[in-house]
Amino acid sequence: MGIEYLGLSSINGPLVILEGVQDAFFDEIVEFTVDGKTKKIGRIIELYEDKAVIQVFEGTENMSLDNTRTKLTGHPMEVSLAPDMLGRTFNGIGKPIDGLGPLITDVKRDVNGLPLNPVRRKYPRNYIRTGISAIDGLTTLIRGQKLPIFSGNGLPHDELAAQIVEQASLGDGENEDEPFAVVFAAMGVKYDVAEYFKRRFAECGVSDHVAMFLNLSNDPVAERLITPKVALTAAEYLAFEKNMHILVILTDMTSFAEAMREVSAQKGEIPSRKGYPGYLYSEFAALYERAGIVKGSAGSVTQI
Repeated sequence: MGIEYLGLSSINGPLVILEGVQDAFFDEIVEFTVDGKTKKIGRIIELYEDKAVIQVFEGTENMSLDNTRTKLTGHPMEVSLAPDMLGRTFNGIGKPIDGLGPLITDVKRDVNGLPLNPVRRKYPRNYIRTGISAIDGLTTLIRGQKLPIFSGNGLPHDELAAQIVEQASLGDGENEDEPFAVVFAAMGVKYDVAEYFKRRFAECGVSDHVAMFLNLSNDPVAERLITPKVALTAAEYLAFEKNMHILVILTDMTSFAEAMREVSAQKGEIPSRKGYPGYLYSEFAALYERAGIVKGSAGSVTQI
């Protein structure tokens, strides 16, 4: 039975500090009980001596220094996974928000994942057809690779992302009959944009092979930092355990970077270029290097 701590030392935005912590570890998930009824979860992002800095995913509203009980779970952030997640819609931390109930599964995986061993990578030889001539003809999307699309304010990047989801396929060839699906993760999008994605996928009849992870602009910033990790964990499960070819679309990484900048500022870290933390680039690399093809598996993870 784990130790339960009563009260907090301080609250700063989505971060709380708990003193007197024993046997905690970095990235451990923490459960909060507010006023004896409201449940929230957080993640330990910093440890020094007996103090733990905890990032609260659902935000710190209604939490005070006196009314909060904290319990360490002893495990990192995990997400439930099943083949039935295709056709479903989840929030930024992997909880269903489509009204169809939770996934019926015993499978859970650590969202932090592991970097792919270069020795186990297979050489990529096939492609994914996006239906966008500029991509297919000039910057072909190779399975197991990643492709950045740079955009700007006022440009139709949301429409482009939706169009790729609708049109993406394994192309014409000997492998066109292999199982293919899309994991779509939107970070910091407005409500009307999220509804646009859901409506368009439903109208085009592609929803049954799309798993959607939506973090809205009014959702907590801390949740935004975990959304791409949750989406990639789902993609790795479907690809390497269910032998499917998975296309992961992350839109957009600017929202992820801005969320990291905001949390870093609240932690009091020394900023780097344009106010972003210095470890932003290693965080990007940790996400992008989760694309690949592994020897011994028929599936692949490809990123846009």
